[in-house]
Amino acid sequence: MPLSIQAQPLALLSLQYSQELMRRPSITPDDQGCQQWLAERLTALGFHCKFVDKEGVSNLVAMLGEGEKTLAFAGHTDIVPPGPLDKWSVDPFSAEVINDELIGRGAADMKTGIGAMLAATERHLQAGLPLNHRLVWLITSDEEGEAEHGSKVIKAYLDEQDIHLDYCIVGEPTATSHTGDTIKVGRRGAISARLRVSGKQGHVAYPKYADNAIHKMGKVIEALSSIEWDQGSDDFPGTSLQITHIDSGAFTDNIVPAQCAICFNIRYSHRYDLTSLERLVNDRLNEVTTDFELLWERPCQPYFTSTDLQNSLIRHVEQAIHRNTGKFPVLSTSGGTSDGRFFASTTTQVVEVGVPNKTIHQINERIHIADLIALEDIYSDLLLSLLGRDQREWNPWEKRSWPLVGEYQGSQE
Repeated sequence: MPLSIQAQPLALLSLQYSQELMRRPSITPDDQGCQQWLAERLTALGFHCKFVDKEGVSNLVAMLGEGEKTLAFAGHTDIVPPGPLDKWSVDPFSAEVINDELIGRGAADMKTGIGAMLAATERHLQAGLPLNHRLVWLITSDEEGEAEHGSKVIKAYLDEQDIHLDYCIVGEPTATSHTGDTIKVGRRGAISARLRVSGKQGHVAYPKYADNAIHKMGKVIEALSSIEWDQGSDDFPGTSLQITHIDSGAFTDNIVPAQCAICFNIRYSHRYDLTSLERLVNDRLNEVTTDFELLWERPCQPYFTSTDLQNSLIRHVEQAIHRNTGKFPVLSTSGGTSDGRFFASTTTQVVEVGVPNKTIHQINERIHIADLIALEDIYSDLLLSLLGRDQREWNPWEKRSWPLVGEYQGSQE
């Protein structure tokens, strides 16, 4: 039977908030009022909320406090379509809890991340804990789509307002088995391309009068496949190029084709940028043929946050996880792209930490309630450590002088 919210203690507000969001079918880019509801909750806590909408995409920027440092929480309210409804064990927008699992679209990716941070923010402020720095919420409804009018627009707004982020926590699902076992400290970049080579149509019986575009494309593919990419490191996967589609037009078995097109995708490390990649690919293609057209699509820049930075955000996250789970997380840069790339810079540290991601975008997407509660505790601890101390003086490895999460009113114990 579904778990009754009314029967739950105050500490399960993260569940209640997650369900409120999950029951809104906010398929990209239709926010379905999620951000308006969030803005109402945050305004009640004292935040100043601003909507920076563009081209049908909802973007919420909420700010509270001031100080030397700015901590941001970034996330998205949009979800992917549920797929065949008859394949789900429950209504994908009912947000039911069955056998201690929260089931529904957005359970992992990533409405629970928003619900956990909202509950953690309330705990921090309502307990009267220090707010010595600025806290900013950055929420979009265009993460699962092209991401042209979402976090990219939010970052432009922050720049216009001369608002610099020192730390950014992204609520994407990052864990493997249990919340806190893995965090993301970077992501590879990605870019797609469409490439077409031209030949000359002719009869297969007279190949000397034709120029076979498929044969030419074969040499192109060989040239692209032979590029020696970096192999990566312990901290970052290497670069790779994969051919994803090939098309020579309508088939007739006695005609030499005059056109052949391929699509390919490059996942690349922080050792490259878009300019160097495009130059490398163009140089390699020109060694084979000049009869080509190349169109680049959907560029996504990589980012990487080092553990060696002063007052490292990674160290703060590691300690928050250890205090709440007894274990240290694996630092990972695997997976696809995320909106963290829009906020990361040489002066902005970005770390992604969230619930397990093994069911994202799947039928019967779900997480265990214990993973949601753990995330709320980790976020609460992070708010305390990042907002409650003078960042110039605090070493995250030192013994804690503030109360641990769970020691003040509103504990989950």
